Amino acid sequence: MLTSDADILIVPGLGNSSEDHWQSRWEKQLKTARRVAQDDWAHPKFDAWIKNLSEAVRTSTKPPVIIGHSLGALAVAHVPEDVAAKIRGAFLVTPPAASFVLQIAEIDPAFAAPITRKLPFAALLIASRDDPYSTYEESEALAAALGIEIVDAGASGHLNSESGHGPWPEGLMRFAGFMKTL
Repeated sequence: MLTSDADILIVPGLGNSSEDHWQSRWEKQLKTARRVAQDDWAHPKFDAWIKNLSEAVRTSTKPPVIIGHSLGALAVAHVPEDVAAKIRGAFLVTPPAASFVLQIAEIDPAFAAPITRKLPFAALLIASRDDPYSTYEESEALAAALGIEIVDAGASGHLNSESGHGPWPEGLMRFAGFMKTL
């Protein structure tokens, strides 16, 4: 599948993605990409985030492919069944572990709810060996619960601007490879 044949939905995490973040850069590069807006980036409310993500999927005019980072990637894992059935694929980068989510007062603890089903669409989970928000083993367990493949990004931190991944060209190449499988 070509990116031009999909609605690329960019789903940032807590605090949104800065202009230097790879998600913001990809949003500008990919012609059919748009960011899923949230009402409150600093104090994520589970129901509101899932509602906004679900609406973005429902209003897509082409098959939706999601690029989720951090808490945004975790939100994708919790979309309702009817919404999940419409998603063509998801590229999930460094979702936080439930144990970490529960430590942050600003984040609604509902994001840490156990995963109760495998994803009904193609997906990759990109995990780092030294992500401060999830151990690699926790990422492996999440990928197994979702029934998706995990990709080892090595020691890459949280794969954000702070860890030196502003443009993240390796990620864009991996995403292009993922799109070819859809």
